[in-house]
Amino acid sequence: MNIHEYQSKAILRSYGVNVPEGQPAFSVDEAVQKAAELGTDVVVVKAQIHAGGRGKAGGVKITHSQDEVRAAAQELLGKTLVTHQTGPEGKQVNRLLIEAGSNIAKEYYLSFVIDRQTGRIVMMGSEEGGMEIEKVAAEMPDKILKEFIDPATGLLPFQASRMAYGMHFPQETIRKVTKFMMGLYQVFVGKDCSLAEINPLVVTKEGDVIALDAKLNFDDSALFRHPDIEALRDESEEDPKERRAAKAGLNYVNLGGDVACMVNGAGLAMATVDIIKFYGGEPANFLDVGGDSTPEKIAEAFRIMLDGGQAKGIFVNIFGGINKCDLVAQGIVDAAKLISPDGRSLPVPVVVRLEGTNVERGREILRDTPIENVIMAPTMEGGAETIVRLVKEAGAKA
Repeated sequence: MNIHEYQSKAILRSYGVNVPEGQPAFSVDEAVQKAAELGTDVVVVKAQIHAGGRGKAGGVKITHSQDEVRAAAQELLGKTLVTHQTGPEGKQVNRLLIEAGSNIAKEYYLSFVIDRQTGRIVMMGSEEGGMEIEKVAAEMPDKILKEFIDPATGLLPFQASRMAYGMHFPQETIRKVTKFMMGLYQVFVGKDCSLAEINPLVVTKEGDVIALDAKLNFDDSALFRHPDIEALRDESEEDPKERRAAKAGLNYVNLGGDVACMVNGAGLAMATVDIIKFYGGEPANFLDVGGDSTPEKIAEAFRIMLDGGQAKGIFVNIFGGINKCDLVAQGIVDAAKLISPDGRSLPVPVVVRLEGTNVERGREILRDTPIENVIMAPTMEGGAETIVRLVKEAGAKA
């Protein structure tokens, strides 16, 4: 789960992590009011969307008067902001952060993430702040420092100090920096974050250490422990299909293509996306039904994939372990009953590859209840090749 920058900064502030003074605004008049309350010579008006690269896209305005604040707010509110993370469709700006300006001397990068190889939290830092960390890693890998944290002890002060010195902070700020790092670590652990990223972390000309920007992501599986975090969810920033899938216990990510795929298991999902691309198709989604699928769950997955007309074909690729092939097959039959008037057809071609537990019973269900547009495939490769061909043929006819 993601939240907005102003929400992230409020959490950081509650843990004693230094952030600029600022407040959210949802209208032009409120933006001017919040700026007046700050009483600073420089006010930053920042678009609030769940995407990075806002500054380059014109989503951050430096203002020096209330008239300039009003003009910036009028320009940004309601605007569709297109950044490298939003895709070409962009995201509409519905809220702003009105923040006091900072007298920046130097920018740095700092984050905490989970390292999957070691199973530990890792603190990453770089003196090349303000840049995308992927670009730093590609062009200047020696500029990225890492401290792996023992879960039994947590982040130790000497690790924070070593990172601060390695990032070449001014000597007089080292103590402030280490305190900042220790506080950010407490946020990461205390709120079950999957990412805590400060970019840039700045040292001001007055010697303060401040999180000029902040991004917190949270482990969805731990949200039951944090109703305060769940309450911060902005559903307007989320894909409606992804929200609907989450409520049904499905893992769904929209990939923008026209060949939908339904699988069980994240590894198989990624392999299925890859093989669709290999045969020249464009995956519409990543949809993992998990290991406890019921016919009702499968039917809901079909409804989600078909909603809006994005999918021109569906590849069902199931390797049943805990998940049973007969339940998947029954779900396909139920989906046809719910979606089509006659209960025996689907609006797009569906290629089904079943293997594993109760596979013969699953194939029998599909044979005994023939549904128009459903084709059985003996192999994963053959299924992917077939669905891509059918989607392309349908597109050529259209």
